[in-house]
Amino acid sequence: MRGTGARLHRHRIVSEIRHFIGLEMFEPAVLRNMIARAAELKRAPDSYQDALAGKTLAMIFETPSTRTRISFDVAMNKLGGRSIALSPDELQLGRGESIGDTARVLSRYVDAVLLRTTSHDSLLQLVQHAGVPIINGLTDRTHPCQLMADVLTFEEHRGAIDGQRIAWLGDGNNMAATWIQAAAQFGFSLRLACPKAYAPDSDILDWARARGADVGVTENIRDALSGADCVVTDTWISMSDDAGKQKIEALRPYQVNEGVMANAAPDAVFLHCLPAKRGLEVTEAVIEGAHSLVFDEAENRLHAQEAILLWCLAGDA
Repeated sequence: MRGTGARLHRHRIVSEIRHFIGLEMFEPAVLRNMIARAAELKRAPDSYQDALAGKTLAMIFETPSTRTRISFDVAMNKLGGRSIALSPDELQLGRGESIGDTARVLSRYVDAVLLRTTSHDSLLQLVQHAGVPIINGLTDRTHPCQLMADVLTFEEHRGAIDGQRIAWLGDGNNMAATWIQAAAQFGFSLRLACPKAYAPDSDILDWARARGADVGVTENIRDALSGADCVVTDTWISMSDDAGKQKIEALRPYQVNEGVMANAAPDAVFLHCLPAKRGLEVTEAVIEGAHSLVFDEAENRLHAQEAILLWCLAGDA
């Protein structure tokens, strides 16, 4: 994505800033190049060790994080840069300073800002006012950094994802929305099995279908799973979600268990972005079973983040 405006910052024009805020902002070839770079970094981990020397990434976490925080911290270190992790309580944001003012100040100190927030609007405000690249570390709408690792993981084990069939079971949440966007950008078929009350947002479905994506939503689990090369789910209660018992009961039929996996292709893989609530959205037998790639998936967050950082900060193609 290209930023807007003509303000100068560190002798750079804002229109040249490379933000990573959502898969929908990119040409598919750019995302494909990032996946290729991530695979290269995994094969040759020292190949870009000084690429971000002298660069600093500020990371703001409104919600707790394991994989996003640690993978970006390690990624910056491996690429020769450094990171600073902050919470709103450690900033004047926690005392009412505006996002716009925070963005302007941080842009004078650091080379990029990652934000993990419960409000996608906060991310967009940060982008509007920042003079450096902004990275979406997860919002209530999407989680594009995770999806890049997911594609990398699938392709490591099953080859090109283009033309494959992916099944999503459970909540039509921010991760489901990102998979919908990815179906349009990476060319795979996607079937989402969700209860009607927790179906994905229609605007994201409309966006993907307008771009020719093969995306379907059903309440029927078997319809979604038929011929699936990959089965994906996510935690049912996350972010600031306080729906509780009612939501869990609605989603309980969509649990990924061994019986459910038997309806997918025999060599189907299982993905989950973690953290997992074992016994709710997925059983112990599946997450620890032969189909599961969840820990490869978690590892690949590091390599995907490295590729994203190189694109944002080093002008990688």
